[in-house]
Amino acid sequence: MLDISAFAMLRQFMGGRGHYWAALHGALSPEQEAMLGGDGPPFTESPVVTDGPVRLTAEDEKILDALAADGRASLVDLATAAGSTPGRVSRRLRVLLQERVVHIDVEIAPAALGYHARANLWLRVHPSEVKNVGRSLAREPEIAFAAAISGPYNVHAVAHCRDLDELFEFTSDRIGALPGLQSMEVSPVLRHVKQAGTLLSGDRLAGPTAQA
Repeated sequence: MLDISAFAMLRQFMGGRGHYWAALHGALSPEQEAMLGGDGPPFTESPVVTDGPVRLTAEDEKILDALAADGRASLVDLATAAGSTPGRVSRRLRVLLQERVVHIDVEIAPAALGYHARANLWLRVHPSEVKNVGRSLAREPEIAFAAAISGPYNVHAVAHCRDLDELFEFTSDRIGALPGLQSMEVSPVLRHVKQAGTLLSGDRLAGPTAQA
């Protein structure tokens, strides 16, 4: 390790869960989406700081441990792990989700869907246009994550394109035309080793054995 830079995320405009990525819209039929059930309100722009700390109970800790082991655990399974009832666990889990203590995610391998060019976009934007640029990025199908950050670049985004030529066209024609954009650094990812919580094996998610 020779150097490292760290920045604070100040406002999130897009990202956090795979189904928010606009490129995935239409991948499933309405019937298939209905089978997945409700997953809460759609993503909205939000600050990253809550009003105050959330105090976790011993029961909460057991619920979180069970979810960490299996994010698809049923309420009955969670109740068994916490020594509680499904109804009580359901109510407590709803609170933890609303307070953003719990984040249930599904990770995908974009390359397996044909998106082979991933890049981090570092944008320097006029301060008065940061919100507008962030909201514009959130509407772009290629953008999977966008946030306002501290540091020399005040907006960071993650783009997924099918190849480098598509990435070039996207960044030069559409991102480059955003009002208030002063400069941009495009950093393609050469090898993707790990996502938010999952290791990758080539273009696929690694199996459970590799994660252990």
